[in-house]
Amino acid sequence: MKKNIALVAGGYSGEYVISIQSAATIERHLDKAKYQVYKISIKEDGWFYTDPRGAHIAVDKTDFSLSVDGRHITFDAVFIGIHGTPGEDGKLQGYFDMLKIPYSGCGSITSALTFNKGYCNKVVSALHLVEVARSVHLFEDQAFSEDVLAGALRFPVFVKPAEGGSSLGVSKVAAPSEALGEAISRAFQESGQVLVEECIQGRELTCGLFRAQGKLITLPVTEIISGKDFFDFEAKYTPGVSREVTPAQVEEKDRELVQKTAEKLYCALNCRGIVRMDFILEEATGKLFFLEVNTMPGQSENSIVPQQVTAAGLSLTDFYGMLIEDCLR
Repeated sequence: MKKNIALVAGGYSGEYVISIQSAATIERHLDKAKYQVYKISIKEDGWFYTDPRGAHIAVDKTDFSLSVDGRHITFDAVFIGIHGTPGEDGKLQGYFDMLKIPYSGCGSITSALTFNKGYCNKVVSALHLVEVARSVHLFEDQAFSEDVLAGALRFPVFVKPAEGGSSLGVSKVAAPSEALGEAISRAFQESGQVLVEECIQGRELTCGLFRAQGKLITLPVTEIISGKDFFDFEAKYTPGVSREVTPAQVEEKDRELVQKTAEKLYCALNCRGIVRMDFILEEATGKLFFLEVNTMPGQSENSIVPQQVTAAGLSLTDFYGMLIEDCLR
């Protein structure tokens, strides 16, 4: 008998469109012989399933169910396909935990921690598994001094929303005199917290990991080569602006360093489901620096994780099936 799977997409952030693209890929590759998939759009004005006739059916949030043609539809599991809030920051995870509905991906605490770059950096630094760039964590309702920031950090720096993805609101500031305040204001438009972080010069390397049948599977490493000064929103989503090389053309010792470090972090942070770990391999020293944890990495056809899955010799249908079966277990 087919399992009922809710595929949730959309969300409340600027990453809405990217989430819709990811969900379309996931829906296309889920095994229709095993799963009855109901794609549910989550927006601030409501949660809806659109049936084959185009009718919008509201989700009953008391038990996360649907009423379709007189049938009460409940779900065996939820595949979370939302980037940003509320699908990547722990909010939906806590809701599903209370309803005792299994879901793909990390739990509520891990999701909330890794979603906030400032707090996540502090925890990762304390683990002593990888280098972490120096940074200052700012809060919208607390005063800060640009002079103090300039004295505390080595420029250039990245100014980024502490909570958010897809490089929305991110700026690179070469010197304190170069519109640092404007960059911070821009980042605050995306999040109530901002991270000002030293820039590490080097190669950007990333790899995905997931559990299946009790084993941790580490995907091939990708190198991100941006055609711009850094991998911003345009570089990520405009064809031809950047290149992603999978598998990355790096020395074996560097590939192993990235994968082993990612595995240790995955376990130490109590991750579940598919997670992508991003790093910078510093040019001058060969040291590996932590960038961030993506607990809902992009899944559009050209996104990094699907590239890595293909390079590993897996089909996306098998991959998404393994994620669902793991959360059902």
